[in-house]
Amino acid sequence: MKKSKILAVAIIASTFVAQAQDLEPAKKAIDAEQFEKAKGLLKTIIQAKPTSGKASFLLGNVYLKQNIADSAKIFFQKGLTGEGGKINNIGLAQMDLDANDNAAAQAKFDLVIKELKKKDIEEYVFMARAYMSADKPDFKKAIELLTKAKTVNPTDAQVQLALGDAYYGDKKQNESYVAYRNAYQTDPSLIRAKMQLGVLLKGSSSFEESIKAFNEVKGINPNYGPVYRELAETYNKWAAFKPSKSAEYQKIALENYTKYMSLTDYSMTSRMRYADFLVKNKDYKALEAEANKMKELDGVNPRIMRYLGYSAYENGNADAALSAMNTFINNPSNKVIGRDYQYLGMAKIKKAIGADGIVSDATLLNEGFADVKKAIEIEPLLAADFSDVGKGYFSQKQYGIAAKYFEIALSNPESKTILDDSMYYAICVYTDNRGKEGAALDTVSLENATKALDNLLVRSPEYQEAYLYNARLNNSLSKDDLMAANYQKFIDLVLVKSPEDIAKNKAKLIESYNNMASHYANTDKAKAKELLAKTLAIDPANNYAIESMKLLK
Repeated sequence: MKKSKILAVAIIASTFVAQAQDLEPAKKAIDAEQFEKAKGLLKTIIQAKPTSGKASFLLGNVYLKQNIADSAKIFFQKGLTGEGGKINNIGLAQMDLDANDNAAAQAKFDLVIKELKKKDIEEYVFMARAYMSADKPDFKKAIELLTKAKTVNPTDAQVQLALGDAYYGDKKQNESYVAYRNAYQTDPSLIRAKMQLGVLLKGSSSFEESIKAFNEVKGINPNYGPVYRELAETYNKWAAFKPSKSAEYQKIALENYTKYMSLTDYSMTSRMRYADFLVKNKDYKALEAEANKMKELDGVNPRIMRYLGYSAYENGNADAALSAMNTFINNPSNKVIGRDYQYLGMAKIKKAIGADGIVSDATLLNEGFADVKKAIEIEPLLAADFSDVGKGYFSQKQYGIAAKYFEIALSNPESKTILDDSMYYAICVYTDNRGKEGAALDTVSLENATKALDNLLVRSPEYQEAYLYNARLNNSLSKDDLMAANYQKFIDLVLVKSPEDIAKNKAKLIESYNNMASHYANTDKAKAKELLAKTLAIDPANNYAIESMKLLK
């Protein structure tokens, strides 16, 4: 080879090396979730070298992480014509996945794969991460791509890290652990892999072990921001599992999240992560303050309206909540989640009820419950939230509204509060219908309430109050046989208790005996008299029993 050609090759090689080195600080900033810093570094590279396709791709990805799709698309398209520009098809493909256009995405991935050399693996990692980061993640597809990359280079740390993420998303904890461990052992500077081992422990609710793991990461690099976010989220989750330590752990959680914010760049993305944390932590005063700060910094960012809506509702301002949530949901550029409809619906319901607790706008009330049901359709696990909302209305003696919330809470059969919610629902429906007759009775709700109690009693056959309310509900429905059967079960459970417990249930026993006597009065007078006699044994002055005995002679 001629000297000039050797020199040319050397120059080209050094250019690529230099470019790779230039990109490393940006990659580290992205990993540390310092997105504004990363954007600044990448824009500087692009300004110096507009043909850097890789820099455009990384910058586009940062914008995707920040949910700024328009800017992401601009840089992906710009990068297509640069050096190594084909990689930008991966970013555009992820946008296709977000738009549910899998065919278009695959076509772009194919363009990338077509250009791959035998030892190329980075593109497989990026494609896998596109599948993982899409609005509807496909972790199995990601695993498939990463397995190909692993075949080329079994020990590559980035491949192992991505595999760990993919297995974690696919709920394969053991495989995920092995991949993260291998990634960190291969490259000890890859601190995220070390951190993810703690994330696995957090996911299994091994809180002490996960905190120990995160503290080890802090010991390696005390300035690694993401580990403080993980610590915050772990303490917050632990607080829910340990009520006696809830206040202490939530305080520690907030301290760690504040530290996380200080080590990132206070970008809008970081602030929104913080806002999401405050939602999880149910700190709505702090959320409102943070949302207003974000509005000052970026008055046009539509996501801010979500946080303003959530906090306004929780802080007692239904009008502001309704306005903010309508603004957010009606913006076609926003990705609306179930919780958004939840707050929209609750705000409508709150506004539809006057200060006196009486429904002032039935149409708005029905719209509100329709939105709440839509929330559950999108995110079934939200059903658990409505248990507490129902209890709030229950405490205010607004039993009709409370009943609707408990009914929604019961839509998730896997709910941890299903037994209590069933009982609350039955009580609310019965109380709301007590004293009503004929067309005024809500027979549909009464029937649904009996079904809820029947399901409860399958799970907990010794739940004596469930039999009592099942009897009352069936009485309202004029189902006398079922009424009597449930009263009898209630009586049987009470009478085996201590004298103190029997005494506490005196009024309920009298109710049971008298209503059963009324049922048997026309078919079995002897049975009716027997039951009335039991009432009089408890309360000799009971007027109903006395007068009924006279009529049965």
